[in-house]
Amino acid sequence: MTDPTIVRLRSLVAAGLAELEARRQEVNDLNVFPVADGDTGDNMALTMRAVLDELDRLSATDQLLDEIGRDQIVESVGRAALLGARGNSGVILSQLIRGAVEELIARPGELVGPTMLAAGMARASERAYGSVRQPAEGTMLTVSREMAGRIASEVATLDEPRVAPGTAQDEQDRRIADLLELALETGRESVKRGPQLLPALKEAGVVDSGAHAITIILSGMLGQLRGQPPAEIDRYAAPARSHLPEHESETFRYCTNFAVTGQDLDVAAWRDVLEAHGDSLLVVGDRHTIKIHIHTDDPEGTQGLFDEVGTVSNVDIADMYAQVEERAARLEHQGPAAACGVVAVHSGSGAGLFFRGEGAATVDGGPTMNPSTADILAAIHASPADEVVVLPNSPNVVMAAERAAGLSDKPASVIRTRSQAEGISVLAVLDPDATAAGNAAAGTEHLESLHSGGIAPAAKDDAAGRFRKGDTLGYVGDELVAWGEPGPTVGATLAALSADGAELVTCLVGAGAPLDEGGLRQLVPGGVDLEVFDGGQQAWWWLLAAE
Repeated sequence: MTDPTIVRLRSLVAAGLAELEARRQEVNDLNVFPVADGDTGDNMALTMRAVLDELDRLSATDQLLDEIGRDQIVESVGRAALLGARGNSGVILSQLIRGAVEELIARPGELVGPTMLAAGMARASERAYGSVRQPAEGTMLTVSREMAGRIASEVATLDEPRVAPGTAQDEQDRRIADLLELALETGRESVKRGPQLLPALKEAGVVDSGAHAITIILSGMLGQLRGQPPAEIDRYAAPARSHLPEHESETFRYCTNFAVTGQDLDVAAWRDVLEAHGDSLLVVGDRHTIKIHIHTDDPEGTQGLFDEVGTVSNVDIADMYAQVEERAARLEHQGPAAACGVVAVHSGSGAGLFFRGEGAATVDGGPTMNPSTADILAAIHASPADEVVVLPNSPNVVMAAERAAGLSDKPASVIRTRSQAEGISVLAVLDPDATAAGNAAAGTEHLESLHSGGIAPAAKDDAAGRFRKGDTLGYVGDELVAWGEPGPTVGATLAALSADGAELVTCLVGAGAPLDEGGLRQLVPGGVDLEVFDGGQQAWWWLLAAE
């Protein structure tokens, strides 16, 4: 059985990550400090994703927390955050996570409650400040410290600051959420006050991107604890007025990140060595693993300093000049957002490219079309449109899509498409200037006029003896209408699908389809046009929709 503490921690990390993913570009566009590199949201999301992946690995062991070992969990989660971190913001976030986990996991026999939460936030802030050579106020460091201070003050006034053994999880979540709500209130105010503390922010007309991201993550976690949508966080969508670096990093081009593993690594000594090779330097870790973030003009030479002392890995190098140019071009040329956007779930790279080419935001459902509610909700929130319609494109995804639409902080409606071919057909009738409700009505009406089907290889022998594993199966709706060799089965399926006078069949070609497009077109009934798209999906050779 997976330990419930790990399960709860994972759910909170996942909720925080989902909210950050939904607003990642907003965070990216705010960045001006320490340099105008514009990937703060990306970097912090990568750090959170690395932690989530490690928690998934721990969950898969089906061991209780004490069977794995509390110290081992702290080390493995901290190491995952460190190795996954990229950029100043990602490295600082990794230290916030490490500090919090040290307190929340490492105390045997104590339930997470006010006292432990206060200790965790204090340790997190302490570690984050300790990772930076010259801490700047008005940033995510300030927000973490002021939130920790608010929690400590509140806990000091409580009659029962600890959670008694046997307390129900709902009550435990409520007490934690009550304190996080206060921390978030303080965090929001700290973010707004940042430009008063940091001239670079005031001059650019923005708040600190990393600080803003911290409150976004916390809002997702608070929503998870409450069983509600994420708490409301101000949107700072206006881009920075200046794209120029605001300190000495204007002389360095490459944001360079890498990890070093070895023996007897001296973090302090390596900080001193690396200061001569660039700026915006962070060196964190222990004697066995350190993570380096530096802005330099010589990424390879900087890594080469460690050739004789350890193994370099997790290398990531970003050209900050190119980032600034891309950001400026995007902000200059992006037109007004559509009133109604589209989120489409897809399987297969070709299908994803098609939907994105038509202006839809996409959610990769994987080979089995099984995205989470959080994945879909993040895509809804990431859409620049004021309202959104969701195309689940699989009966297995409809429930998750409707749940995400219900949780969305913007109007969102679901059109119950059962396949990607249906989604492509429905996409053609949607109006970007209409409301989500209006598009949902039009899309649903169009959907009712479609006949859909698919052709796939048999996964196993038929109990009734009609076909064997690997034979071709043809479906109209959920009804098996043909089976056998590919050619005859495709022809019979297309004929059945078009029997009610269809004039157009939309076809999405999957991986490994045994007929090329020419062979497929020869099997189309007379009077029927065929539109063929490369889908790349795994489970179906062809997905079909007739209208």
